[in-house]
Amino acid sequence: MAQGRVVESESPRIVVVGGGIAGLSAAHRLVELGESRRTPVDLILLEARDRLGGIISTERIDGYLVEGGPDSFLTEKPWGRALCDRVGLSHQLIPTQGGLRRTFVVHRGRLVPLPDGFLVLAPSRLGPVLRSPLLSWRGRLRLAMDLVLPKRRSGEDESVGTFVTRRFGRELLDRVVQPLVSAIYAADSLSAAMPQFAEMERQHGSVIRALRRTRDRSRAAGESGPRWSLFVTLAGGMGDLVSAVARRLPPSAVRLRQRVASIARSSGPRPWRVTLADGPPVPADGVILAIPAPGAARLAAGWDPDLGRALAAIPYASSALVTLAYRRTEIDQALDGFGFVVPHAEGRQILAGTFSSLKYPGRAPDGAVLLRAFLGGAHAQDLLDRDDAALAAAAQQELEPLLGISASPHLVRVHRHVEAMPQYQVGHAGRVAAIEAGVARHPGLAVAGNAFSGVGIPDCIHSGEEAAGRVLGHALAADLRRA
Repeated sequence: MAQGRVVESESPRIVVVGGGIAGLSAAHRLVELGESRRTPVDLILLEARDRLGGIISTERIDGYLVEGGPDSFLTEKPWGRALCDRVGLSHQLIPTQGGLRRTFVVHRGRLVPLPDGFLVLAPSRLGPVLRSPLLSWRGRLRLAMDLVLPKRRSGEDESVGTFVTRRFGRELLDRVVQPLVSAIYAADSLSAAMPQFAEMERQHGSVIRALRRTRDRSRAAGESGPRWSLFVTLAGGMGDLVSAVARRLPPSAVRLRQRVASIARSSGPRPWRVTLADGPPVPADGVILAIPAPGAARLAAGWDPDLGRALAAIPYASSALVTLAYRRTEIDQALDGFGFVVPHAEGRQILAGTFSSLKYPGRAPDGAVLLRAFLGGAHAQDLLDRDDAALAAAAQQELEPLLGISASPHLVRVHRHVEAMPQYQVGHAGRVAAIEAGVARHPGLAVAGNAFSGVGIPDCIHSGEEAAGRVLGHALAADLRRA
């Protein structure tokens, strides 16, 4: 990984700020485009920390494979799998283990299976949800009213909570949908997170009826909550994706422990000037900001206050992930699923838990179980004020009665993700449009990451690759005009 002075070249120089998966994908795409067009790109990737990957990290400890962040990605969106193909990792992709593909909801202190065919906001099959103890008889009757309620006439964005309450009732929201949405999307805007449900209502009136008509084999009986059959990971952990992409970049391109102090337009031969906290400034033909929106807002505020305010309008939340290992004989619960979500109404400190070693093979030694507990989120930011030992103790305190754990863990790891969860609040599409308009005022600039059009790994990859194409295209066009 290179450090030090920038050597001038005649090739278009693109600076990528941020070495998470969005920035890595942007950098990798720049290399690909340069090769395909036979136009070398003078690429510089600046990462403030001492490693690449952002929230993606994988550790191997005493036979355990511990993911410090995301442990998988969704194949329904093609960009994650396509990147794995291009960096030679296709043969390493593995699906979730069959036979256990279901989710639980904590209800009155115990784990209750999510009804078969429940798709995040609504059921595609009425029978299982009407028989579930998650809802009272009143709640079940209110849910069924979706079949006869008229559709909403306004096309304005609304919150997920408002939509679910309006179509299915408050009980379904509090007991089922809220924990699922908090665990999967961390979003409040229906149009930003799940526009397909608004479209179902617009076209069919009843969302349940629409789901009946449109469900396919991947949404058939036997799977609930997240469509687990569509999730994959890498046999060696998600960190292998970071390593594989990094190996495709020029050795001199990546500069770790390089914090960007400011970015400004320049009157020199290259129209951008990136100033570092420690080191000489970097002239550039284009800049991609692949960092969380608050950081991008601080960098933009100096030369475009309106763009800075637009970026700062996207709120963020922090979270923590506690990973714990036990012997299988120390857990009474059957663990016949992949994990559980926790409604706020349960008054617990954790948002969700996953049975990591049951979800994917090769995560724990024989006879052992690896668990993950999620804390924090938008509604419990104060939890993150605690030290690692207190967070680990909170996770243990919650998991022990839920899972019937009779011993202390023999492995504990805590990972914190500060300002890593953008909150897609109502009106998010308008905020993104304002950001896009601001970026368009500055040729050669692009933003990328999970703050805009999707929080998953494939979304971040796509945003980075799209940003690379736009910025390089502008830089090459500018070179032609100067020639």
